[in-house]
Amino acid sequence: MIRFGYDGWRARFDDGFDSENLARVADALGVMWADSAPDSTIYVGYDTRHGSADGARLVAGILAAYGLVVKMSDAPCPTPAVAWACAQDDAAYGAVILTASERSCEYGGVLVRGFDGGPVSRDFLDEVEQAISLKPSSERGAFEECDLVGPYLEHLASLVDRGVIAARRPRIVVDAMYGSGTACLARLLGELGCEVIEIHVEKREDFGGIHPDPRDPWADACEQAVVAHEADMGLLLDGDADRAAVVDELGNLLPARVLVPMVLGNLVMGHGAHGRVVTTLTCSACIEREAERLGCETTSVPVGFSRIYREMLDTDVIMGVEEYGGVCVPSHLKERDGLLVCLLAVEMLAKSGKSLSTMTGELESTIGCMSYARRDIRLDPAASQAFRNVLPGLNPAKLAGKAPIEVSHADGLRVQFDDDSWALVRPSRTSAVVRVYAEAATARDRDDLLSAACELVREGF
Repeated sequence: MIRFGYDGWRARFDDGFDSENLARVADALGVMWADSAPDSTIYVGYDTRHGSADGARLVAGILAAYGLVVKMSDAPCPTPAVAWACAQDDAAYGAVILTASERSCEYGGVLVRGFDGGPVSRDFLDEVEQAISLKPSSERGAFEECDLVGPYLEHLASLVDRGVIAARRPRIVVDAMYGSGTACLARLLGELGCEVIEIHVEKREDFGGIHPDPRDPWADACEQAVVAHEADMGLLLDGDADRAAVVDELGNLLPARVLVPMVLGNLVMGHGAHGRVVTTLTCSACIEREAERLGCETTSVPVGFSRIYREMLDTDVIMGVEEYGGVCVPSHLKERDGLLVCLLAVEMLAKSGKSLSTMTGELESTIGCMSYARRDIRLDPAASQAFRNVLPGLNPAKLAGKAPIEVSHADGLRVQFDDDSWALVRPSRTSAVVRVYAEAATARDRDDLLSAACELVREGF
């Protein structure tokens, strides 16, 4: 049975992700879109993993058979490029991207986007699930293949100061991790005057044994290349380029609690943005501290980009942030965009005239330093359900010897303390896993909170 997650369908190639099931999903999308908006335009994109191009052609042909005008990328392309093309086209009603994002090469995936490039509703995905037939249609229609990357990159270049970047001419290592950002970010930075060293550029459908996920240990090669080439910074993109990470000149991967406040500072002080910052409840307190320092309000929502998206429908939001650094700037696109984050980081570096490590030290001296971590507790289905049942009644008077100032059940159990430290326990919505997060001023205090929260989980079933 095909089940959609929060923004589409992912499965292993050896466990259901095949051409027949892909055709069934495309059929259901065709039925829904043709009924809601006949003759509208649908965009189709794909990443670099096994079979994505063939899968995109299959999906495009099926959608076109329902009378929809289908425009498919003529090459692998970042998810935000497809979303941006959709958002710019008044005739567009949605988009499909063949990608499993940061997952390993064993997985395939289908992302579904709405008319503005943002996520579709859970109700829509539920209706698509219900519309999936047992046997796919054999009808195919004609579709257009076009360049979705070029116009998108031109738009991105217009969002930053070309002159200040060209004047600094930073040396940058780019690692698109064999994904759909390969060549895109390097091409863009080269046109802006940067000296670019690109790694992981060859076509490798097995991703060279790494996960296209811009965090350690998968970021090791980029960190080493930055030091070896004496680069000013390293930039990483995940498999579909909607999420980015940055490495400083010393080879240190910047955590989201550092990178996001830096990018926010560039938006506010460098681009004059002003408004709300929307974060998930699992984001670092450092983001809220910097937002407050910059005069921006913050709103925290439960985990899931669709919840951030709903907040962004109000025009006062200047940034949406997920826990691992997925960043959305809605004035550009109501979708996360790793390439934009990279550009803003490069512009920030060029304007400062300083090194990234110096800038990190200055930021931490201003807003403080926090230590952040997550642990996953895997349970059998019965224990997972038992914990879900008792979770709403948990209200600890103390955790790791500390009395909370606030206890919230908005997304699992979140315990907040007066020094900005916190812990959160949240059962996964898609598997029998409980995710436990904690943040504190020191690693020791963080680990004490993590251990106490994990013990709370074990006592709960």
